[in-house]
Amino acid sequence: MQLIWLRSDLRHYDNTALGAAAERGPTVALYLISPEQWLAHDDAPCKVDFWLRNLRILSDSLQQLNIPLLIRTASMWDQAPGVILELCQQLGVEAVHVNQEYGIHETRRDQAVARALDAQGIDFHSCLDQLLFKPGSVLTQSGSYFQVFGQFRKVCYSRLQIALPPVTGKPRAQAPLSIKRDAIPESVTGFAAPSESLRALWPAGEDEARQRLTRFTDEAIHDYKEQRDLPAAPGTSQLSAYLAAGVISPRQCLHAAVQSNHGEFETGSAGASTWISELLWREFYKHILVGYPRVSRHRAFRPDTECLPWRDAPRDLAAWKEGRTGFPIIDAAIRQLLATGWMHNRLRMVVAMFLTKNLLIDWREGERFFMQHLIDGDLAANNGGWQWSSSTGTDSVPYFRIFNPLSQSERFDPEGRFIKHWLPELANLNKKHVHNPASIGGLFGAANYPAPIVDLSQSRERALSAFKNLPSRQVTEVSHG
Repeated sequence: MQLIWLRSDLRHYDNTALGAAAERGPTVALYLISPEQWLAHDDAPCKVDFWLRNLRILSDSLQQLNIPLLIRTASMWDQAPGVILELCQQLGVEAVHVNQEYGIHETRRDQAVARALDAQGIDFHSCLDQLLFKPGSVLTQSGSYFQVFGQFRKVCYSRLQIALPPVTGKPRAQAPLSIKRDAIPESVTGFAAPSESLRALWPAGEDEARQRLTRFTDEAIHDYKEQRDLPAAPGTSQLSAYLAAGVISPRQCLHAAVQSNHGEFETGSAGASTWISELLWREFYKHILVGYPRVSRHRAFRPDTECLPWRDAPRDLAAWKEGRTGFPIIDAAIRQLLATGWMHNRLRMVVAMFLTKNLLIDWREGERFFMQHLIDGDLAANNGGWQWSSSTGTDSVPYFRIFNPLSQSERFDPEGRFIKHWLPELANLNKKHVHNPASIGGLFGAANYPAPIVDLSQSRERALSAFKNLPSRQVTEVSHG
């Protein structure tokens, strides 16, 4: 008997570990419910609900292959070795198959499970699945992990020119087993059910994910480079939640994009090549997790920035979290996140820079808030994005990159369509004033909308001074003076 332990790989098609298990013999599937661990990791209620909805559909798909899906509880991951070992002994399992995960807690969990199984003579097989390239296989000439995305991407492109990682399809149906599948719980304690309107935005299942991929590559990918930064336009693939939960694989996405681009991935359609580059950003940040594990421990990628004098400003932080900053593009983005479990990628950067630069509030506050609300919450991507935006991470541009929320708003939402959708109290303002209601004059600038909580110019100078006066940077500037 083989066991496939499902985690963030909730699909039966192109699932590496599932295919490996099915090739070796009769297979059962397992999913662990881990509420305390999920709470500790700040997983969003809408994300947990998305997992459960996808599990129900996956259970049906696996049942058609005569693979029963079993549900067990390991509230914290340190319970996983005992729970899995007990199940393996009950069923006579010879080997457990998993797809690799890369956070430090995930790695330690899998190592502990492997040790417990090995002590009882049960094999543990770990497969590459979330990524196109195994961490440690894309390195600099000196043998270290890349710290700059452009250099990482160049090596990935050279590998992809040789061959694309194959899409493997689904396993054949096996002979029926006498083991009955378990019911999937409707909810998990500690995670409130999201609204039906949010659920409707993110239908579960592999069919939905593949349909989204097909629509995007057929209809929108070639305009992606121009449209992806416009929050009011349907210019993105809307696949991030499905990728984060493993409902679709990066290989499926890459093959579809390359096919739409006539076999090219670096040249040809600018939209297609830009989207492929975004897939590689996802890849890059997971490699960073492995190569620089401190980022999994709430540490800055750039150690010198641990000395930044972050402000303790609970009122400003609350205003930011509640969409009450007085800057419409920031507040509209936060409202989008709270209502949909998702935020437009351009706005994620704008919102993050506003918190960390203009408010000078620790990026870890924003990272946690995003994880608590994102349906596509992913440790590597979320941490990488926040550290990039706060200039504590892998960004090769110096710390003085600070987006101005007003100019970003005017550039990427010129008619104010996105703002007016999420801030209906500003619907009657013209396209000039909607970006900056305070410019109208009066006490609040616009009825029922707050005044800006910070002066952009002064706060920019405060952030520049904070970064410039880091001890290590002062030493560097003196030594090069």
